[in-house]
Amino acid sequence: MRIHHLNCVSGCPLGGLLMDGFTKGSLRGRLTSHCLLVETADTLVLVDTGYGLRDVAEPRARLSAFFRFLIKPELREEMTAIRQIERLGFDPKEVRHIVLSHLDFDHAGGLDDFPRATVHLLGEEVDSATAQRTPLDRMRYRPQQWHTRSMWRSYPLTGGMDWLGFHGVHELPGVGPDVLLVPLIGHTLGHAGVAIRRADDWLFYAADAYFYHAEMDAAHPRCTPGLRFYQTLMEKDRQKRLGNQRRLRELPRIPGARVTVFCAHDVREFEQLAGHSHREPAALGPRAAYQIDS
Repeated sequence: MRIHHLNCVSGCPLGGLLMDGFTKGSLRGRLTSHCLLVETADTLVLVDTGYGLRDVAEPRARLSAFFRFLIKPELREEMTAIRQIERLGFDPKEVRHIVLSHLDFDHAGGLDDFPRATVHLLGEEVDSATAQRTPLDRMRYRPQQWHTRSMWRSYPLTGGMDWLGFHGVHELPGVGPDVLLVPLIGHTLGHAGVAIRRADDWLFYAADAYFYHAEMDAAHPRCTPGLRFYQTLMEKDRQKRLGNQRRLRELPRIPGARVTVFCAHDVREFEQLAGHSHREPAALGPRAAYQIDS
């Protein structure tokens, strides 16, 4: 199994240093849209999609004015998942499965670029997103991005299996036993992480269960003021969100567990795992690690 780390369009949120912890001299910070392309023995699997081609071409029609102003995504076509997959030498039609953490606009924008792919996500996320109950829901969940909804396959929060203390975990038909959908409720009511088994350990994509790398510091967890505010603004269940953060911090203490946890939007985590700047599309071959200020 080979795993490629893709930043599928950066966000430039208001707040600068108070948001991302390293940008100085600017009112706008930097956030990634960290996605994964997984080469399995039989297929390509995309974990989250970031923003897509139609978001780049028609942002006013696809994205809310509120989030276009607050996040100000850097809508570069070469950073979309489909263009990076092509750059890596693959035919996008080979992406037969998408594992989706949740339906927020910055995670689901590329669904339309892969119309033949089965989309795996939690059923509670489908129900919550399609209900459009609040004004914020209508800004974060964008049906304009859901033209492939007939390809969605949803899973219940009950049943499944246990994985390192997490419950209701699902293997995904057609994907294989090395990619698991792990409920991480809180940010949304159907939010999930994705665990990927490597030869000797696991990669655990926690999506928006947290936003800043230092939140995973077991001794002194901390977050920037801007991202703390943003997480509070977007949370659907605060108790479960904070509880899942605690469980994520406890993973290294589990005997025999070898897990690398990372989130969707932290630049430092992305660059350490990808080995290149978040400003660059993915490329074949080894790359020197790109460093940013802590």
